[in-house]
Amino acid sequence: MSSVQDFFDEKIRLPSPPAIALKILQAVRKDENSFEELAGIISVDPALSIRILKIANSSLYGFSKPVDSLAKATALIGTEALKNIALSFVIVQDFQDVPQGGFDLNLFWRRAVTAAVAAEVLGRKIGCNGQDLFVSSLLQDIGVLIFFLSSPNEYTMVLDDKRLGARTLCDMEKEQFGHDHTEIGYYLLSSWMLPSSICGPIRAHHSAGLENEYPQEAKILSFADKISSMYHGLHSNSKFVDIHTGLADEWHCTSEEVDALIDSIGERAREVMELFSIDPGEIKPFTQIMQEANDELRRLNFSYEQIVLELKQAKLNAEQLATELKKANESLRELALRDGLTGLYNHRYFQEVLEAELSRASRYEHPLSLLFIDIDFFKKVNDTYGHPAGDSVLCAVSRLLVKLVRHSDIVARYGGEEFAVIMPETDSRGARVIAQRLRRGIGQEQIIYRENSISITISIGLATTGGGIPVMERKKLIESSDRALYRAKQNGRNRIEG
Repeated sequence: MSSVQDFFDEKIRLPSPPAIALKILQAVRKDENSFEELAGIISVDPALSIRILKIANSSLYGFSKPVDSLAKATALIGTEALKNIALSFVIVQDFQDVPQGGFDLNLFWRRAVTAAVAAEVLGRKIGCNGQDLFVSSLLQDIGVLIFFLSSPNEYTMVLDDKRLGARTLCDMEKEQFGHDHTEIGYYLLSSWMLPSSICGPIRAHHSAGLENEYPQEAKILSFADKISSMYHGLHSNSKFVDIHTGLADEWHCTSEEVDALIDSIGERAREVMELFSIDPGEIKPFTQIMQEANDELRRLNFSYEQIVLELKQAKLNAEQLATELKKANESLRELALRDGLTGLYNHRYFQEVLEAELSRASRYEHPLSLLFIDIDFFKKVNDTYGHPAGDSVLCAVSRLLVKLVRHSDIVARYGGEEFAVIMPETDSRGARVIAQRLRRGIGQEQIIYRENSISITISIGLATTGGGIPVMERKKLIESSDRALYRAKQNGRNRIEG
């Protein structure tokens, strides 16, 4: 299994922490004058200063007197808390402009802020003085965002499958990527030099048996995640029961205390979301949600048997909807990866797959070959028979290429009348055999367009990497194949060069 470092090396460039976040961390690591330096860094950004003062005056802290300066905020909440609030604002803002695609970024941050508030409130309730609970809980699922940024198609499929099954998201992530989002988030934040008091609980909050320095903080993050999921996810009733039972078992909270705690978290989360410039959506006190559900059941006067039938039907409908959604997403992803004319994979997908196959070839020291294919004198076909005939030829060649290659080979339309074939686990000798099969098969074909029979030939450029020699970078391998194709055309066409 590859390491988390390998994942970042292969999948995504490690995101850099915001510049102001680095300055904040450097300031608080100093023993002397840390507050003065921290306040100076924050005051340079007026918007950040205003937000920090607003959150210090919010119901999250509930001070009786107004907090009107950073100095007063520090005296009341402490330098560590000031640092964490500032870090939270800076990191959330930095990740607001990432490409989203099918990812609901606003929902992600709504859940994150609710979890952060829940951790802060729960920590005070049980007497845990962890200064980093807020920021640690806010960033506990940052690995989810990294997964989506690195592999949007694959991760959307994981999320679709999660809606259909009972398996945990962490288990499905490990199956797909070799790691779960807690490991990815821990690695990222550790690389940013965030303290272990922030990173440690993140690594352990989904793994009860994992040894760590902060077992109580990890448990708080786990409960905070459940509370947030209860407000913003599905199956709220079952989560409500789990939270009640868990808090009673872990910290002997009474049912009334848990109800009051959950209600206060919902109210404060809405307030804090607005300070983060996040649309809170519709977030009601959970006791109100439960009361409305009970009132509706009483109004309908359902019998027990009717309720069971309704629940079964609702479950079937939800599963059917999730299945249909998954199929629709798969269809959309497939359409996005296909060339509109030929149905082959498009240039974008070719680049992604080639990069992935090169990484695999490098990891296992296996060969990889690439063919570049060009239809000879294609312009003559367009000039003689018209562009619709040219389109017909492109489609016919595409079908032949797919038919003549192996199942493991990937055929793509590179552009115009050029095609590419990625051949994993194939050395130059094997690639040349397949290339000859393609050249002869297409050369023997008569393409019928209306009443015209069109004969064509192709030129092929071949390049191989890996298999005992250092693997080329993607750009170099493409250039090597392209140069070979140029030689094939210069040397008379209807031939293979490599």
